[in-house]
Formats: sequence, structure tokens, C-alpha cells
Amino acid sequence: MADPTSWYVEVDGQPIAPPGPLPSVLLTHGHFTVMQVRAGRVRGLDLHLDRLESAHRELYDAALPADFLRGRIRQALAAARQDATVRVVAAQNLDAGPRPALLIVAVGPPGEPSTNADRLMSVPYTRPFPHIKHLGTFGQAQHRRLARRRGFDEALLTGPDGTIAEGATTNVAFRVGNTTVWPDAPALHGVTMALLERAAGHTRAPVRLADLAGYDAAVVTNSRGITAVAAIDGHPFTGSAAFAADLRRCYDAVPFDAV
Repeated sequence: MADPTSWYVEVDGQPIAPPGPLPSVLLTHGHFTVMQVRAGRVRGLDLHLDRLESAHRELYDAALPADFLRGRIRQALAAARQDATVRVVAAQNLDAGPRPALLIVAVGPPGEPSTNADRLMSVPYTRPFPHIKHLGTFGQAQHRRLARRRGFDEALLTGPDGTIAEGATTNVAFRVGNTTVWPDAPALHGVTMALLERAAGHTRAPVRLADLAGYDAAVVTNSRGITAVAAIDGHPFTGSAAFAADLRRCYDAVPFDAV
């Protein structure tokens, strides 16, 4: 997260004053989602709310109703800005009785995808409980830091046999012919990925590092959008800019939902 002083933060509906530490850094257990809000509207809002609700039920066996979430997000946006990056973190305070959740809503500057193509460094690591966007991010964050020290932009998480799962903070997709291939491996089902998959021409299949020569292009996706991939390790992709442009046109056609 960027400079904490540029974020407006509410904890259980109450604002906290900067420049104190972001309260999410004090949590060791929880889950979250990150969304881009423009004029108070979000692409794939239903997917973000479903992510929070299903993860909360799985982790805490407790409800996290969509109306409750939307109310807290609206409140924070009204106090801060209508064009924003919104990060919603949910946990459960086991010492506080039957409260449904400890909920943090942070509103910061809007984010956009990189205009430069990314270079990915493969690493032998996969996330625990990968289907949940959870706070246990030390492993992937450290691999991303190490990748950047070596001149790369992102770490690409892989299994012991080189099976590609996801980026440290992204999903990854490949193009072969007119087909978009998402790795069929345990990974977070990102909202941008899910929205793109609603279009025709998308499939899932195992993808291994040894298979890269069989693909024409690659992209990474996250809450900020879609970024072309210039190379994975030493393997270049020359068609990624066109692939990313095609997916951006599809993504831009997705309607926004009012929070």
C-alpha cells in the first residue's frame, strides 16, 4: 500500500487519524479485497462482495452480509473521494463477543495498470489456501521483492514441476491463436480474471514453464487492470502488447455497478 497518509481509513465505521499505522498491518489473520472505484461505481462489485462473504464464512463460520459491506464502503467513499482504490479487510475479533466482523475500509488514490510490459521471474512457491485472498502474504511479498532486486517486475509462482499458478499479486493468462488460456492450478480467482472469463474464447489448462514456447503472448491482471508481459525468465513474448489491448477492450466494455 502507498503512503498511509494518502489514505482515509475507517475501522468498524469509525475514522482513524493519519499518520498512525494502518490497522491492517496489526492483523495476522483475515481476508480482503481491493477494488477500483470510479464515480462511486465498481466493475464486478458482486464478485468482490461474494469473495468477502464466502471467505468470511469459510474462515470464521460467520455471515458478512452484502448490504452491510456496501453500507460501510459507501460511508468511507462519501467521507473521502469517489474515484479511489478501496481496500476492504475483514477479520474476526474473538475477544469481542458476537460482532459479525472487524471491518477495515481504506480509501486511497485510484490505481491504473502499468503502461510498460512486465518481466516475470519464476519462483518455486505456491500460496497456502490459494483460493482465499488472505492476509498471509509474507511468502509471495518476499518473492516479489527478490524478483525486483534482480530487475524483474513481478514473481511468478510455480509448483515443484514448474506448473504455473499465478503471479505474486496477479493472475496470469496466455494466448495461443485466438484462445486465452488461464493456468489450471490452485490460485486466487481474481475479479478481473473472472470478468474477462465471461467472454468467449477463454479456457483453462495446465501451463508449465517448459511449455512457454507454445504460447504467443502473456498478460497479468489484477485490480488495476491488465498489463502485457514482456518475458518470463529469459523467454520473450513479442505479441503481448496486442493481446493486452484486446483484453482491455473486453474489460472496458464491462459495465460498472453502483456501490
